[in-house]
Amino acid sequence: MPTVYLNGQFLPLEEAHISVMDRGFLFGDGVYEVIPVYSRRAFRLREHLDRLQTSLDGIRLENPYSAEEWAGLIGRIVELAETEDQGVYLQVTRGPGPRDHAFPKAVLPTVFILPMPLTPPSPKSVARGIAAVTAQDNRWLRCDIKSTSLLPNVLLRQHSVDAGCAETLLLRDGYLSEGAASNIFVVLDGCLQAPPKSHLMLPGITYDVVLELAQQGGFPHCVRPISEAELRAAAEVWLTSSTKEVLAVTTLDGQPVGGGRPGPLFRRMHSAYQDYKHKVMRGNG
Repeated sequence: MPTVYLNGQFLPLEEAHISVMDRGFLFGDGVYEVIPVYSRRAFRLREHLDRLQTSLDGIRLENPYSAEEWAGLIGRIVELAETEDQGVYLQVTRGPGPRDHAFPKAVLPTVFILPMPLTPPSPKSVARGIAAVTAQDNRWLRCDIKSTSLLPNVLLRQHSVDAGCAETLLLRDGYLSEGAASNIFVVLDGCLQAPPKSHLMLPGITYDVVLELAQQGGFPHCVRPISEAELRAAAEVWLTSSTKEVLAVTTLDGQPVGGGRPGPLFRRMHSAYQDYKHKVMRGNG
């Protein structure tokens, strides 16, 4: 069992317990982050902690720790974990209180940190791509908050599982927003394109990395609204996330995307991402 952090203590996972009156349990009143760790180096820690702060601000909950304190806690969890590569899960809830929708007057946040295995996409999924389905985006209007209230995402992700697919791509008012657990890119007329950040999507850290690599690598690219028709006509569709890295979607709603195989721009980006991971994330540059 891994060692976790809970409210000031490092302890075995099986010994970690919270109150049944915790508002995270009762209401999903909390936020979270997942930080990839490569060779025991937290990836873009500052950016993840900035996004955590944005989420906490969004639910009007004071951050219990400074960035330096978070870094120390995460560093200790990484040190205690058995594996070199990890996904460190952080969760902050508003803590225990009466079962009342209104905030309790005295707030004692619950802070939980859990190390998880970080498994890269399989060579098969990289070489062949993955299948996805689409669905209407019926989530709330603050998708930029990384909230633990994930029931809509759970149901949308299960929609893809039921269809034997890897992800659900979400459409709202005729436009692409994101995936149930990822950001989405398309290639149209040789140009890499992505929906703009807004309150309707989570601002992905890997989304930023891909755009940075596109800039550095001379990929034609732009950020603009992507219509459903453009999504379905795209020569390439990719998904990105901290755990999935960059993957090509080669089948969408049972129809091939482009030629039904990962496209040339994807292969260039995947190579650039792996090089970046080796040199920057693992510190081998």
